[in-house]
Amino acid sequence: MTSVPTPIPSRTQFVLEAVKHRILTGQLAPGQALVEVELAAHYGVSKTPVREALKTLAGTGLVVMNQYKGVTVRMVDADMAREVYDVRLLLEPEALRRTVRASAGLDSAREALERADTASDTAERSLANREFHRALYLPCGNPLLARMLDEVRDQAALVSAVAWAADPSWEREAAEHREILRLALAGDADGASRALHAHIASFVERAFPSAEEEDPI
Repeated sequence: MTSVPTPIPSRTQFVLEAVKHRILTGQLAPGQALVEVELAAHYGVSKTPVREALKTLAGTGLVVMNQYKGVTVRMVDADMAREVYDVRLLLEPEALRRTVRASAGLDSAREALERADTASDTAERSLANREFHRALYLPCGNPLLARMLDEVRDQAALVSAVAWAADPSWEREAAEHREILRLALAGDADGASRALHAHIASFVERAFPSAEEEDPI
């Protein structure tokens, strides 16, 4: 039987997911160069799917394409982190409030939390935590709101990866996740929303403290 070549879109998706995974789990560090030829050789594909995958990653804010410097993993600084987390603070607690008020199922959130608790490494824990947060806002009843949060999801994960590399704080965050889920399962929409807001705000302040906190008068 004659083998059928894998369609280019499938190769592009494969490279896209593989590179994204390496970025979000810290295997590719912020500022690291992403060379098309090297990635093509690594994944056994031509440069075309690599180029298309990098364009998509640039669109989601995970990589930066520069005419002179080429493609690099996006750098994470305090301004970038606060911009991303500001969007989350504005939208995610409200989405969770709507999820709870709609009595939407939260089995996926519970399962993600269990995977995070039993994770064998940072990469697995990071991916489980992402799924936990998404499981809280996805059933909010407003597809546009969910898509808006999905759009900053990868950038938020990049911020987390950088923060965890400097200060592994997942035990504290895991406890906060359990409290958020407890309130949500109890039907306390406002309490769950407040707990989620505090969780998001405290993380970015710990990882990227404001100038006032860094240099107290």
